[in-house]
Amino acid sequence: MAKQTESLEQRLKDEAKRLGFAACRIAPADATPETAERLRRWLDAGHHGDMGWMEDRADQRGTPKTLWPDVRSIIMLGMSYAPGRDPLALADVSDRARFSVYAQGRDYHDVVKKGLKALARWLVDEQPGALKVFVDTAPVMEKPLAQAAGLGWQGKHSNLVSRDHGSWLFLGAIYTELALTPDAGDRDHCGSCTACQTACPTDAFPSPYVVDARRCISYLTIEHKGPIPHDLRAGIGNRVYGCDDCLAVCPWNKFADAAAANCAFVGRAELAAPEIADLLALDDAAFREIFSGSPIKRIGRDRMVRNAAIAAGNSADPRLLPALRPLIDDPDATVAEAASWAIDAIERHR
Repeated sequence: MAKQTESLEQRLKDEAKRLGFAACRIAPADATPETAERLRRWLDAGHHGDMGWMEDRADQRGTPKTLWPDVRSIIMLGMSYAPGRDPLALADVSDRARFSVYAQGRDYHDVVKKGLKALARWLVDEQPGALKVFVDTAPVMEKPLAQAAGLGWQGKHSNLVSRDHGSWLFLGAIYTELALTPDAGDRDHCGSCTACQTACPTDAFPSPYVVDARRCISYLTIEHKGPIPHDLRAGIGNRVYGCDDCLAVCPWNKFADAAAANCAFVGRAELAAPEIADLLALDDAAFREIFSGSPIKRIGRDRMVRNAAIAAGNSADPRLLPALRPLIDDPDATVAEAASWAIDAIERHR
């Protein structure tokens, strides 16, 4: 009976919830006409750093119909990964490494895509029509689309903020040729708050709502392959994969409930507070074993050990010198340079 009385859109949202999504709303395909120009300004300023893939398909990112001319509606979905612990708790624990909250559980690409495919199959059974599913790796501007659909708004830290889930949502999209009834978009609720801007350890925000990836710790520890600029290393502290500071200080997080988080994203115990010395000792085989099924695996052993060496240097802890010294002769030149820098940094503080 419910199937006969409820709209397709409402049944879609009910099914999304059953599949583990915390939010599901709909936007028309032409809902973000300003996105292409905003993206072009960001790229022209060089804020994407080495992420050439952002520029390579900029036209498709800026306009959904350029990616797929037949799209009429965009279903935006969010999965919560709200943490049960304070993401900033290890900030002053110098011998421990910090992993971004999102990376401590299962790889969100796999989890979200599985949910998207299941929802897509359900939708085709209910109302046949062509569709495409996307999560992160495709040329899709998820955050502006999520705001247009009403999941939240793009905050001053440039990420999505939800009144119900704070800054802790993974986003996915289903493009469909169906003409679904759209939801009302959301508006900016940041007001005069600048908490995320002032929290950034490397001053990565040239202005509100704009992030310069070249100064962002998440970019530097994950996307950037070469030596990390020396003037930014102190700000990295003990972070070895990503950074949560701008997200963690958002006042809207007070409404986020860790109980609403998808269980796949509950952090693994071994990633909660690993010792920096253990990360410095990783070889390729050990790295692959430890980070199997994790988004962390994409950076490889060399970048992880590079990051751990910088964290070691920032710790000023002489107990890490025995773990650093063998890395001076590491086959990877970036690792070797970071180890030498870290040894010098520690020695200067002795």
